[in-house]
Amino acid sequence: MEAMEQMVARVIEMHPEYHAMLENEKHLGNEYKPEDGETNPFLHMGMHLALQEQVTLDRPQGIQKVYRQLGEKLGDVMATEHAMMDCLAEVLWIAQRDQTEPDEQAYLQCLHMLLFKH
Repeated sequence: MEAMEQMVARVIEMHPEYHAMLENEKHLGNEYKPEDGETNPFLHMGMHLALQEQVTLDRPQGIQKVYRQLGEKLGDVMATEHAMMDCLAEVLWIAQRDQTEPDEQAYLQCLHMLLFKH
């Protein structure tokens, strides 16, 4: 498998709650609406991949250090990534709402705050 395929496989492996859905093609076209209380599994797993890529590239600069420190505090990759994904989602939502580029400094600030919360 290519590197990206390996990353995707690891994320899928981390989410057994999505395995049945991924094995049934009828679910692939579903709309997952927050107002219906549904989490979009594709968006969720895509956020894991985006975060992992950011950490690999250390972009924004300093995210590798936060990932490592938070991982040491939480002791679990899944918990670490889920906490960090909340910051990523917030920054992306604000950028979309304001029709601007995502604010890397606000993102890093949110990530650093996680170190104090946990």
